[in-house]
Amino acid sequence: MPPPTTPVKAPPTAPSQAPSAQVATSPGPVDVIKILQKAGHFTVFVRLMQATTEDTELNKELNKTNNGITIFAPSDSAFSSLKAGFLNALSDEDKTELVKFHVLPALISSSQFQTVSNPVRTQAGTGPRVTLNVTTTGNFVNITTGLTNTSISGTVYTDSQLAIYQIDKVLFPLDIFTPKPPAPAPAPELGKPRKAAPGVESPTAPKDISGALTPLILHDNALLLAVSCMVAAIFS
Repeated sequence: MPPPTTPVKAPPTAPSQAPSAQVATSPGPVDVIKILQKAGHFTVFVRLMQATTEDTELNKELNKTNNGITIFAPSDSAFSSLKAGFLNALSDEDKTELVKFHVLPALISSSQFQTVSNPVRTQAGTGPRVTLNVTTTGNFVNITTGLTNTSISGTVYTDSQLAIYQIDKVLFPLDIFTPKPPAPAPAPELGKPRKAAPGVESPTAPKDISGALTPLILHDNALLLAVSCMVAAIFS
């Protein structure tokens, strides 16, 4: 989807959806999709995760490593406030980045939000175009992206490796919804030495011919001496 000419404003405030009851932990492998389905009203976010296969990547990381994960899960009311066809207009690459922007590659408990360092790193990467900041006031946790301002409305699930929090707005990264900066101009090529034109000889140092002149000078002197002797003999 070509980027809009002006930044996309955050969607209007939608009626907050009642926080889901916290899903209890269960034995066996962790499955992010099952947790969200059990919590209810995360249908659109579940479909988006499955369409981008991000659910498979998260489950693999949770069950095969000790890495922690935090997910900000937009409720169905968060998606219902968007324009019709909004998600379908995004490219597959943008959908993947959008999901990754809601995932933090670290476990953050509710009490740790007060000491987290901004900007918070997401799985969408780092840099000014994927900035996400978290601030707290008491138990109130606010999330801003430069385009979206929302807050955590409830805890969906927590264990020693995974935390899922409900939010009531979709987090918009600047990287998708604002024009990208122009690519830098290519560096000029360095000038290459020119070849000499055909038939033009390269300048060379003059040859030393002094050695060739010496015998010639000696020969001429001997001849002159012989002529002088003959003239002297005639007039003597």
